[in-house]
Amino acid sequence: MAMADPVYTLADFDFELPPELIAQHPAAQRSASRLLDGTGAVPVDRIFHDLPGLLNPGDLLVFNDTRVIKARLFGEKPTGGAVEALVERVLPHNEVLAHLRASKSPRAGTRVRFADGAFEAEVLGRSGPDGGLFHLRFPADPLALLDAHGHVPLPPYITHADGAEDVSRYQTVFAQRPGAVAAPTASLHFDDAVLAALAARGVQRANVTLHVGAGTFQPVRSETLAEHQMHSEWYEVGQDTVDAIHRTRAAGGRIVAAGTTTLRALESAALGGPLTAGARETDIFITPGFHFRVVDRLITNFHLPKSTLLMLVSAFAGHAHARALYRHAIESGYRFFSYGDAMLLDRQTP
Repeated sequence: MAMADPVYTLADFDFELPPELIAQHPAAQRSASRLLDGTGAVPVDRIFHDLPGLLNPGDLLVFNDTRVIKARLFGEKPTGGAVEALVERVLPHNEVLAHLRASKSPRAGTRVRFADGAFEAEVLGRSGPDGGLFHLRFPADPLALLDAHGHVPLPPYITHADGAEDVSRYQTVFAQRPGAVAAPTASLHFDDAVLAALAARGVQRANVTLHVGAGTFQPVRSETLAEHQMHSEWYEVGQDTVDAIHRTRAAGGRIVAAGTTTLRALESAALGGPLTAGARETDIFITPGFHFRVVDRLITNFHLPKSTLLMLVSAFAGHAHARALYRHAIESGYRFFSYGDAMLLDRQTP
């Protein structure tokens, strides 16, 4: 008689993390970060520039080519009250959806002055399933205004204000398509030398785009995982990437996802069965028991306790194995979260 899958609750994804292991700055060199090789039963401590030797010629490494925008703005209401905005999504017609922090939420019709009066945005109303986002109209192209006046949207656990280091390092070296408000952090470790070594090794490359939203940092608060409402993100998987995956599979190669955002895009594009090219929204919530159709191997950073991304990693590598790797990482002083170290995982066999 087959054993039923275990039922996990929120407590199964909690752990104690010493605060000093939360990386506040990136490693001096991108590929000098540590890499925990979790592909075997026993973890192996490596350096990220070892990665090319851990992949095979003919493997396909898929990246998320999203570009982080300077999504954080500071301003004030007509009353003089301070406002902090985090642009979540850029819409047509110079409009955006944004999180707003203020002592009193501005009403529709209010004009908020941003960047010491450099420009004003009109509040059009509230948006989202719980009204948690504000619909704003900018006076010109939002991407241009954000680039000129915005700040790097560093995660809430990074305590310093953004600076020149963050402009370059909270961005991948291959970022192309602007729209993310959080970096695809597993790809922050790649530099030109590692990319060249991968190419020399015969590892192929492909791209997807998933514009990472601020919801990626939100913890799950319901003890029953099925009650959690995932945030929605826009992604695109091109036909060229679908074709590359099919060629790799036919030749016996593995599909390696650089980061959980890449994995979410690929698995979202295969939820209906065959992998399908296209652009759409996804609110995929990957927890243990999920049936992976595309990705064989995952490169990922270390994630927040009780987070959807830790649940994804546990689904991919196996809950017990993931917990053991996290224990090893903490005992060995690995650096956690966005500017932290990385881990290499194989998909567990059902």
